[in-house]
Amino acid sequence: MKPGIRFTKLSSDEDMLTLNVEIFDGRSLFTTDVYVGHSHLAGIVLGLHTFKDHIYGGLFNLRFGEFGPEYASGALDVRMHFRKGAKLFLRVMAQSKFSEFGDREVASEATLYLMSEPARLDNFILALRMLSDGSVDQAELEIIEWD
Repeated sequence: MKPGIRFTKLSSDEDMLTLNVEIFDGRSLFTTDVYVGHSHLAGIVLGLHTFKDHIYGGLFNLRFGEFGPEYASGALDVRMHFRKGAKLFLRVMAQSKFSEFGDREVASEATLYLMSEPARLDNFILALRMLSDGSVDQAELEIIEWD
């Protein structure tokens, strides 16, 4: 498995997609499922298209689902920013669906730190646009391994 963030469509109806999200930094892997409205996904694609040109200090938050036991499915928050020679830095926070654990509800959570490049972001935006319009079932942001 290559390091990156992969979105795979599990199902879709007229309002929403269910996506499986895999985040792999080369050492740690976290996966969760999230619900995403079609209009929200299209908005993310447009926002990323604008963000990609802000290589001198741009910030972008890609967020699918909501964190907390009162929400369905899992959640994902990817904070992206450019720095250091146009490298793309990502802080990825993810949470699984809540489930019963003894006498309480719990969810697994992970925070991973990743790095990518503008050309890889361009490829991801194209793939995410194709996922949004239904022509593919997967979109991936490739990352650079670092120590």
